[in-house]
Amino acid sequence: MEEIDDLVPEVDREFLKAKGFKFSASRAGGDVHIVLHDFALPEAYVPRVADVLIKLPAGYPNANLDMFWTRPDVKLATGTVPKNCDHHEVHGNLSWQRWSRHFNTAWRQGPMTCGVSSHQSAMS
Repeated sequence: MEEIDDLVPEVDREFLKAKGFKFSASRAGGDVHIVLHDFALPEAYVPRVADVLIKLPAGYPNANLDMFWTRPDVKLATGTVPKNCDHHEVHGNLSWQRWSRHFNTAWRQGPMTCGVSSHQSAMS
């Protein structure tokens, strides 16, 4: 089994640790999956805490991050499903709610500038 230091770049590990996130990482094919455990969600969502999956694609940090996944399913406080969050995918034998968020190129400032920290900010 690979160590987290071998899976997640130092700058991302340090960011996650500095923010106090509980996280784990595992390899899934050519990607690395980071799970933020018990991630606090904004008031507009229920539940208020969920696990969040972030995929580091092969080639990261030169390949940008895209989308994220939650477990359990998250809805708006009104009871409706957030826009573009109505699909599920299985990762690690678990069903995850996919949040389709294709961040525009103005937000993505190029390779190595769109890391876990900027991706996490966009989720909040």
